[in-house]
Amino acid sequence: MSALSGTQAPPREPAAEGARRRVPAAGWALGLVVPVLLVAAWQLSSTLGVFSRYQMPPPLDVLRAAGEMWSTGALQANVAISVQRVLQGFAVGASLGVVLGGLTGLSNLADRMLSPMFGALRAVPSLAWVPLLGLWIGLGETPKIVLVAIGAFFPVFTTVYSALSHLDPSLVEVGRAYGRRGVRLFTEILLPATAPSLLSGLRLGLAQSWLFLVAAEIISSSVGLGFQLTNGQFIGRTDQMLLAIVLLAVLGKLSDVVLGLVEARVKARRG
Repeated sequence: MSALSGTQAPPREPAAEGARRRVPAAGWALGLVVPVLLVAAWQLSSTLGVFSRYQMPPPLDVLRAAGEMWSTGALQANVAISVQRVLQGFAVGASLGVVLGGLTGLSNLADRMLSPMFGALRAVPSLAWVPLLGLWIGLGETPKIVLVAIGAFFPVFTTVYSALSHLDPSLVEVGRAYGRRGVRLFTEILLPATAPSLLSGLRLGLAQSWLFLVAAEIISSSVGLGFQLTNGQFIGRTDQMLLAIVLLAVLGKLSDVVLGLVEARVKARRG
């Protein structure tokens, strides 16, 4: 008998579980293919002279611009203030979207009164709000945060309203049978039932927040990534403009990944 016969072999990982662990890694790898190809095409177009260096600085020039702005502290300030504005505006807009979406989704009277107005306001372009907010609220941070909140509000409102409108009516009856009424019925029974739809709406609202942020910072700001875009155009620094675009894309994707992980955990628990 072998000396190892008394020891128990470690349990093998099930094939299905191992496959599930490999799939996310493969997905991330595939997701990097197109960005890498785009950077390669970007470098190639600069090398071959398809665009002038002023029109399309090569990636290394953009990295040098990042190092230059980092050394002065301008890059950190632009990123920090833009992230702060998005988080504040998203928190306000998403909260209002959940509340008013819940109200219109559960009340026929509120639906008839509010839905037509919100449907019309949703079609107003983001830039149309900028001069009005400046006139009504004034300068400073408040109009920028309000504009971001407007961008976050409509996707969340629409998602919550639609999810509640198509909810099984028997769920409401069950909640009432257990003594849930009003706000408690909404927060403890109906909102958890629409959690997957709500999280999808939050992801859309967050993406819209970044779009409205740029509109706010382009028109009226002295710091932020939107300001970096317009300032780069004004002083002829295309490398700084491209850097701002790259940072907006990266920050937007990172914020979406965070909400995507939360959404995946919620769906896994419900499954």
